[in-house]
Amino acid sequence: MADELNLPVVNIVAAVAKELALPQTKVAATSELLADGNTVPFISRYRKEATGDLDEVQIRDIQAVTKRLEDLQARKVTVQKAIVEQKAWNQTIANNLAAAETMQAVEDIYLPYKQKRRTKATIAKEAGLMPFAQLIQKFPAEDLQAAAAEFINPDKDLVTVADVFAGVNEIFAEVIGENSGLRDWVRKFTHDNGRLVAKLKRGAKEKDEQGVFQLYYEFSQTIKEVRNHQILAINRGEKAGVLTAGIEVDTDAIERYLKFRLVGSKDGAAADVLVNAAKDAYKRFIGPAIEREVRNELTERAAGEAIKVFGKNLYHLLMGAPLRGRVVLGFDPGIRTGSKLAVVDENGKFLDKVVIYPHKAAKWDPTGAKKTIIQLVKKYGVTLVAIGNGTASRESQAFIAEIIKNDLPDLQYVVVNESGASVYSASDVARQEFPDLHVEERSAISIARRIQDPMAELIKIDPQAVGVGQYQHDLPGKELTAELDAVLETAVNQVGVNLNTASPQLLEHIAGLTKTTAANIVAYRDENGQFSSRVQLKKVPKLGPKAYEQAAGFLRIPNGKNALDNTDIHPESYPVAQALLKETGVQPGSEATAVLNPLVNAQTAERLQVGLPTLKDVVESLTHPGRDQRAGAQGAVLRSDVLTTKDLKPGMQLQGTVRNVVDFGAFVDVGVHEDGLVHIKEMNVKQTRDGKGRRIEINPHAILSVGDIVTVWVKDVDIQRSRIGLTMVPPSAK
Repeated sequence: MADELNLPVVNIVAAVAKELALPQTKVAATSELLADGNTVPFISRYRKEATGDLDEVQIRDIQAVTKRLEDLQARKVTVQKAIVEQKAWNQTIANNLAAAETMQAVEDIYLPYKQKRRTKATIAKEAGLMPFAQLIQKFPAEDLQAAAAEFINPDKDLVTVADVFAGVNEIFAEVIGENSGLRDWVRKFTHDNGRLVAKLKRGAKEKDEQGVFQLYYEFSQTIKEVRNHQILAINRGEKAGVLTAGIEVDTDAIERYLKFRLVGSKDGAAADVLVNAAKDAYKRFIGPAIEREVRNELTERAAGEAIKVFGKNLYHLLMGAPLRGRVVLGFDPGIRTGSKLAVVDENGKFLDKVVIYPHKAAKWDPTGAKKTIIQLVKKYGVTLVAIGNGTASRESQAFIAEIIKNDLPDLQYVVVNESGASVYSASDVARQEFPDLHVEERSAISIARRIQDPMAELIKIDPQAVGVGQYQHDLPGKELTAELDAVLETAVNQVGVNLNTASPQLLEHIAGLTKTTAANIVAYRDENGQFSSRVQLKKVPKLGPKAYEQAAGFLRIPNGKNALDNTDIHPESYPVAQALLKETGVQPGSEATAVLNPLVNAQTAERLQVGLPTLKDVVESLTHPGRDQRAGAQGAVLRSDVLTTKDLKPGMQLQGTVRNVVDFGAFVDVGVHEDGLVHIKEMNVKQTRDGKGRRIEINPHAILSVGDIVTVWVKDVDIQRSRIGLTMVPPSAK
């Protein structure tokens, strides 16, 4: 029988295509490329003909859904085997298991057959109460009290009739509690009608001194409408011992349904036994299990979205426009131990360092600090001061602004988010790079370099330390790491790196490279001098043909032997590029645009025996060799004066940089110590409604990204709580 009732073979490709609404041919080709060891960036960029021009997001979705469905199918097979071994396998179970679309549905089916510890129901069965339970299921007219008396057995702890009914209740409660159909109905009812509630834990108000969780002291929202940041905030409040939370649902309605399913219109003593068992099953088994499931699902949903938010913010932070051609003075503010300064040249090379004491402390020396700043600026041609936004940042801004006003009018300063700078400074990477410098001095260098090339510097830091997440310390580490690794891989490969200047940390995120091969590239470069050709990569130890194929197109060599090595044209497409250049007589560059663009057509593609998408990419690369796609991004806000929180007045217009985007709005740096919040209601976007008149929630990420330069107006200022409310709605529009 087991062979006849085997689970149907699932066409994973077809299932993935259906779920993602993609053609099966694209999914099949992408799956095959992934299975062959190709990386997502390589497939997205250099295998467009095979995938039908799918982007990285779609390819990663195929990868993720395929794994989920494969895991689901594997679990079904395991469950089938376990049930078959118990000789309980039948057509109904086979049909239900085949139709199960989630892991939870599979586990519900398996629950009655799952090996478990000895329960009260097991003890009742061992005591010989199954015949009495079977009698009750027939709804007999006879006196159940008398029937129960026949099963009294002191040797089995069945001393009274009440003991017998208690044992039968355990049997029924366990069976009802493990019924997958009943659980599924209760689960759906809870999802549709339940509410997430939270309240202040008795005697816990003193644990919330700053009122962080005040919004949730009396909170109630439907499961369908509760927002992700609310879920995470409530979870954090519970962990902090400030809040208690749970799921509220109409238990009377659930009990009415269970009664209908179990006894229908029947009444009498037997019906009462089953109804009471159903209530007990819900109270002890079904209800708590469903509540745990719902809370876990809400947390997974919220955490999943928060991880995506973190990824989006990190991506935009990494893709911030580099500030080229500036000699920068990094300024790491400090009071007691002084402020650390570091000068780096246009290429980020460390030139000089010093410690100054511009702020009131034991070694207070504002005159000497000012003199040192002026000397460094003049000696090295510094044009920009990058000030960290940590302790004493506001005072440091005021200090620099005063120097600009009175002594160095051509100098400018910029406030840099220094999140993670201390992590980098104490890391092995920093020690290897600057073994003779103190931690704080390395931090000043990092702050200066961040404004010159955000990606090259931030790549050295654990992405969880850069301060662009939401409840990041409450998120599942494995999933968060996987998302951030994917973001790093995407960003680095989209930009490409200079093979002769890239750090090992930057190189290891290039498609096909590992930490070992990245280190080997740098070691080879140090020993043999700069690379003059991509082909030289094949000489790097442990960098095999597959790694070369994946990585080559993302590695640039400016001023190399072959001009194509400074483009994102893959070496496999060099014959196509060379044929185009020979045919037109032009050299790579913007002047070739007018000549090459007309050749992007099906006829040329056929003649050169190349796919049209690849031809288009080759021409685009030839007309913009060495282009950095970050060049079009918004730059930092450069300042020459300074504001304090006390200077801010409602209605004041400011320009700021978006530092973080979360579910409920965005935090904007307007040049004071604290970032201001633009709530979603203040984003100057007209609220819309769907066809049923329901309000469509505004998504802050569809409006703003980390690094955006925005014009805002001060809405309100709470100096005591260090909170600044901002709006993007002009006062004239209100």
